[in-house]
Amino acid sequence: MDGPFGFVVIDKPAGLTSHSCVSRLRRCYGLKRVGHGGTLDPAATGVLPIALGPATRLLPYLPGEKTYRGVIQLGRVTSSDDLEGDLLRQGHWPDLPLEALEIALNLFRGPIQQCPPQVSAVHVGGERAHARARRGEQMDLPPRPVTIHRLQLLHWDTSRGQLTIEVHCSAGTYIRSLARDLGEQLGCGGCLAQLRRTQALGFSEYQAQALPETDAIPPPPLSPLLALKHLPRRQLTASEEVDWRCGRRLNLEPGPGDAVVVCDADGSMAGIGLRQEGDQLQPKVVFDANG
Repeated sequence: MDGPFGFVVIDKPAGLTSHSCVSRLRRCYGLKRVGHGGTLDPAATGVLPIALGPATRLLPYLPGEKTYRGVIQLGRVTSSDDLEGDLLRQGHWPDLPLEALEIALNLFRGPIQQCPPQVSAVHVGGERAHARARRGEQMDLPPRPVTIHRLQLLHWDTSRGQLTIEVHCSAGTYIRSLARDLGEQLGCGGCLAQLRRTQALGFSEYQAQALPETDAIPPPPLSPLLALKHLPRRQLTASEEVDWRCGRRLNLEPGPGDAVVVCDADGSMAGIGLRQEGDQLQPKVVFDANG
């Protein structure tokens, strides 16, 4: 493949949008095809995987679950469900023992229905909700199914009314909504005070690095195979590589899942195939295709 191929994991700083990070890397690498997996709010920090070149075609196949560490501020309700929004209501919070907090948190563990924040990227009538919210519109956003796989209380600061939590959740989960709903459950209101993403799309914060300056030498991209370990793998023989690049179906051993990672004989990434009836593998994403 010509040009950079793979993923760069950025430790997004506070104050920048995810889109601005993509624009920075587009200039650093001199690429047009650059995309990110999973938007982070401007105030949030942490893991932002960014795909370079043809690797953008792999974004739909990366694992969607994400992990966050956040601080929830009780006794404060805002228009955006975080400290960036307009203050709507402020009051006292209950001095709860840890056992009572765990009971409240348990209501949000597992599969739940969650309403997105008013300021969010959800489409409403063909327009992003945050655009309508900033015009002063109040929308009735229907709840959506999400899953909180793990919700752990790390610290409870009763004097400041702040809970530090760790959340491992499905794609589409809003931690701002979790803060809002927990505050409602406790009867005092709440919003998100801080958020850091520690894992996303199969990449972790130990792989993340600072956003490079525009004129800096950009870091070498990581192999997509690092984030595709959840998918079964099919390695091609040297003779099969020609068939794969021409889009021909291959034989496949029975196994789980629909998507299969396909590697060249030397172990490098060749693409993604889809399992078909009759133990056949249909090319779906083919790198260095012929014709």
